[in-house]
Amino acid sequence: MSFVIRSAARKDLQPLYEMAKLTGGGFTNLPPDRPALKSKLERSATALARDEDSLADELFVIVLENAATGDVRGTAQMFTQVGQSWPFYSYRLTTLTQHSQELQRSVRAELLSLTTDLEGSSEVGGLFLHPSERAGGLGLLLARSRYLFIAMHRARFGDRILAELRGIIDERGGSPFWDAIGGKFFGMTFQEADYFNAIHGNQFIADLMPKHPVYIAMLDDSARRVIGLPHPSGRAAMRMLENEGYAAQGYIDIFDGGPTMTAQTDQVVSIRQARHAPLMGLCTSGEPVLAATGRLSRFRCCFGEVTPGENGVQVTEETAALLCAEPGDDIWWVAR
Repeated sequence: MSFVIRSAARKDLQPLYEMAKLTGGGFTNLPPDRPALKSKLERSATALARDEDSLADELFVIVLENAATGDVRGTAQMFTQVGQSWPFYSYRLTTLTQHSQELQRSVRAELLSLTTDLEGSSEVGGLFLHPSERAGGLGLLLARSRYLFIAMHRARFGDRILAELRGIIDERGGSPFWDAIGGKFFGMTFQEADYFNAIHGNQFIADLMPKHPVYIAMLDDSARRVIGLPHPSGRAAMRMLENEGYAAQGYIDIFDGGPTMTAQTDQVVSIRQARHAPLMGLCTSGEPVLAATGRLSRFRCCFGEVTPGENGVQVTEETAALLCAEPGDDIWWVAR
């Protein structure tokens, strides 16, 4: 069974909505709300229609499609520059050391400081794979296809890139981290706050969240234990990010306390190692790769096989068919 990644279109609203209902909460970039999803698709369509290669506040949505049936079975998103429409908030883990001469004692206190350090970064997020398709490396295809898209449209993305991982959510759908901090000030459950953020953005955080640092020692045990930890379902995603060169730099999500991973865009492995050449013809077999072609709305990516040459590249017939590629088209690829 063959799958292809392509740019999303307005027709994808219904399958995205059906998948959003399966996320289980804490998934801000894919809310189970038709108007919000429609707005995302419209924003992506506007970005795809802009041909100028320059940095702007844009969103690109891609989908995983079963090439045989046309069914959409996964999705992911790329934000070119966060923190432009409203502040992009994170907590930053810091340490304050204080010393008493009289007691001859030093005390180190860990703090959570509200920050907008990551404004202007690009972001990869909104990755969701239908539960029935979580095999055969499709999550890897969906995640890494974003980096080929970025490499192919590099001028439209920032020099730093981030990925937020969902934090720990309990069996009731609540967040121990939110209950210990945000819930004290907003009078909202985690699910209510997370949903409001997904639909309206997080400007309400700027309006109501206390700006002073939070002493971690003053939080209850259940909150302290989850700071910077990914949800169990996100551990594989965290390993994939680390393999791409992302690292945890002490930034955590203000809602659920999950880790925010960052990297220099040009140092992300799948971007740094991406190569491209014109398609010269077909081959019977080749190197196993992620292959992509097509600009903006014509972007397509799949698992494929390529044979590089001096003047171009050959691909297998199946790869060419999945990419809808013709001789002369620019083929991008990175090793699997």
